[in-house]
This record gives sequence, structure tokens and C-alpha cells, in this order.
Amino acid sequence: MTLKAAYSDRVIMLSTLLLIAMGLLMVYSTSNVFAISKHGDEFFFLKKQVFFFILGLGAFYVAMKVDYKIYRKAAYPLLILSMIMLTLIFVSGIGIKAGGSRRWIDLGLMTFQPSEAAKVSVVIFLAYALSSKQERIKEFTAGFLPLMLIPGIIIGLILIEPDLGTAVTLSAIVMIMAFIAGVRLRYILGVTAIGSSLLYILITTVPYMSKRVEIFLNPWKDPSGSGFQMIQSFLAFGNGGVFGVGLGAGRQKLFYLPEAHTDFILSVIGEELGLIGVGAVIVLYVLFLIAGTSVALRAKDLFGTYLALGLTFLVVLQAATNMAVVMGVLPPKGLALPFISYGGSSLLMNMIAAGILLSIYTKSNEQ
Repeated sequence: MTLKAAYSDRVIMLSTLLLIAMGLLMVYSTSNVFAISKHGDEFFFLKKQVFFFILGLGAFYVAMKVDYKIYRKAAYPLLILSMIMLTLIFVSGIGIKAGGSRRWIDLGLMTFQPSEAAKVSVVIFLAYALSSKQERIKEFTAGFLPLMLIPGIIIGLILIEPDLGTAVTLSAIVMIMAFIAGVRLRYILGVTAIGSSLLYILITTVPYMSKRVEIFLNPWKDPSGSGFQMIQSFLAFGNGGVFGVGLGAGRQKLFYLPEAHTDFILSVIGEELGLIGVGAVIVLYVLFLIAGTSVALRAKDLFGTYLALGLTFLVVLQAATNMAVVMGVLPPKGLALPFISYGGSSLLMNMIAAGILLSIYTKSNEQ
């Protein structure tokens, strides 16, 4: 299912801006009381998100105007830069530890989450490698193995932060792009089996991971402890019903639902705007998926096709995973809802991804 070429760019731009507008509105709604209690300023989180939105607009415009083919030459430099930033997380005085994880670096005026940039870098690298090695893509040693090893280093660095959710999501993107490019299915299934085995070992041996799965299966086992967040998310959706209790009138965000303005912002959307609000968010992501796929199918070269598909799935798969988590379908993973959740790094990099999609669209329609 594709859109007419004349509409794909408009749909990407419109869906992106509407999701961001929804995000800014809900960041304020979910964080104002918490911001007053912690920082004495109800607009504290909103102002930071607006700052990154303005920064993102500039990056979005540049990414849209720059010829996407430049990323072919930048694939390896971007990967190296991502590796350096992911390594700096563990350097004292630069890396920032919060919530038991090291995921941010201090840039002075702001903090940045390197894994967000790394995800885009890996997609660019895969688009370059898959399009360059198309004739050898079915070979294991010359084609498939290098494609796995290089992104594997990035995924490994993300995993030891630890950030299991991002590592798993990025691994899924790698497998999806490899499958689309025509890599032999047995190679993909083999790596998936190995990855699943390693994930099982991690979950069963690392206490906090096993605890997450245990609580996911039965949050009522510890309703005032580990299961509290999941139960409050269910209550938020239940309170909202079809039409919601009204914008700003939600109660679960009032110190009941942890991470209300970040990972669990959709729960508050469900409470305040109801099934209609959640449905509107889903529709916008589906439109983004259709338009992004349409751009990929009309790209003039394989690099553009793989890059557009990778960036589209990068946004949509994160959105689907976040929704599955807050609705209790998957264990908590710590993934933001793209364009909506509070988080400057995520917003900035997703806006760049949307800008690159529009660059591919523009070049594909040039005579």
C-alpha cells in the first residue's frame, strides 16, 4: 500500500509535526505538577523540550535540503563518532548515570543520549553496505558477516549501559533491513536464534531483567513496588475510556504513574484523551509508515530505498514497542514514544530521520 508520489512528502511532514505538537501538549500536561514540586517551574520540562524542538527544526531543514547521497561517504565516520560517544558514557565527568544506567553524556549546555544518534548511524551504514554489496549479499563471509559484526559492536556498547530495549530494537532493525535486502533466510534465523539465546541468558541471570519479566507476567504480585507502574498504566487507560477525562484532568500523572512524561506518556494520553486520542496517535504513525515506505519504493537507487525503509521502521518500530509496553503486551524496555515523549535526543534524531526521508523524496522526483 503506497501513497501517490505527490502526497508522500506532505504526509511525512504533517504526521511528524502533528505528533510533535501532541508531544509538546502532553509533555506539559504530564509534567507541570511534577515540575513545580521538583524545580519550582511548571514549564521546566516543556521549555527544555521546546528548545530541542527548535534545534530539531534547524536540523530537520538541513537534512531535508542536503542530498541524501552524502551519507554514503559519511557512513563510516558517523559509525566511528557513535562508537566514541557511546564509549564516553563510561568516562567519569562526561558520562551521566541516572536510574542505574549510563546513557547520557554532558555537553555543557545540554545532555545528549548517544544511543539515539547511534541508531541512525547504524541505519545509514546498513543502507550503504547492503546497496554496495548487493551482488555478494547472499555470501556468508564476504556479505553477511561484516553486516552483523559492525552493528554488533554498537549494539554491544548500548547493551552494557545497560539499555536492553534500545539494543533489542536496533537488532530487530538490522534483521529487517537484511531480510529486505535479500540476505539468506537461514543466516537471519541463525543470528536471531543466537541473539534470542543470549537474551534468555541475560534475562535469567541478571536480577533486574528477570524481575522485569516476572512483574510483566504478574504486576499484581508486587502492586506497591515493582508492579506499581504497570498497574497505574492500566488504570490510566481504564479511566480514560473512549473519550477521556479531558485534557489536563488526568489523575494518574499526579505522582501515581512514574515516568508519565517519558516512557509512559501514552498512558496519560489514554486517560485524558481516551481511545480516540490513542487512536489518533496510532493513525499518525501508520500514515508515517505508509508514506515512508512509498518514498523508499520510489527512490532512484538502492541506497535511498534501504535508507528510507530503515529510517521509517526505526521510528515506527520504536512507537509500536512503546505502545506494547504501556499496554502490558511487552515487558518494560525504557523506550520513548517517538516525537511525543519528553527527551531532547530522541526528538532531535527522529526529526533528522524525517528530514532525510524528505531529502530522498525530493531527489526521487527530480527530472
